Amino acid sequence: MQRSAINAALLQATETLERWHWSLPAWGYWTAADFAAHPEASSYLRAHQLGWDVTDFGSNRFAECGLVLFCLRNGIVDVEGERTYAEKLLFVGEGQVTPTHRHAAKMEDIINRAGGDLIIEFAATDADGNVLKDDVTVPVDGLPRRLAAWEPLVLQPGQSVTIRTGLYHRFYGRKGGGPVLVGEVSQVNDDNNDNFFLEPIGRFAAIEEDEPPQRPLWNEGVS
Repeated sequence: MQRSAINAALLQATETLERWHWSLPAWGYWTAADFAAHPEASSYLRAHQLGWDVTDFGSNRFAECGLVLFCLRNGIVDVEGERTYAEKLLFVGEGQVTPTHRHAAKMEDIINRAGGDLIIEFAATDADGNVLKDDVTVPVDGLPRRLAAWEPLVLQPGQSVTIRTGLYHRFYGRKGGGPVLVGEVSQVNDDNNDNFFLEPIGRFAAIEEDEPPQRPLWNEGVS
């Protein structure tokens, strides 16, 4: 992605937070200079995968296939004394798809915090990870909901769904409904090792630096 596209996505995410009266920790607004001035805090944030992330999943079509995330709190897998849970905010555009994936270790709740409707589709797998055509049952606001494989589940603002470990899922904002501010509460999040996509995603290319960064991403190694 071009840095200008990342900056634009972060600006839109910040405007979404302002619209719905959400505030971030102070380091959520840090610039590259702020990270450089706080090397110890910067190292801690990177190690815990905290802060901003913007991805087009290698598609080069961010508006159709992409996601902006902000990780608020997180632990480190298999490290004693670390948090065993994580919390994120996801910024999902109309028709903007996060591709089908599953987690081997993480169970999560996905919450529609504000904005338009969030659409999520699910599919179960067998022990070898093959997709099944069986119905799935997911807790919606804690109550079981039975769905056919890939049947769209519509989450309106305030609604949530629990996604158990190993269940394939993809999500997107309903077209015509506006962007969606999504919350995620989960077990420890490990984006480096616990995202398994159903279909290969494109190669993540280096950022094209066509303008200075407004805010660093957590995985850029800013120190």
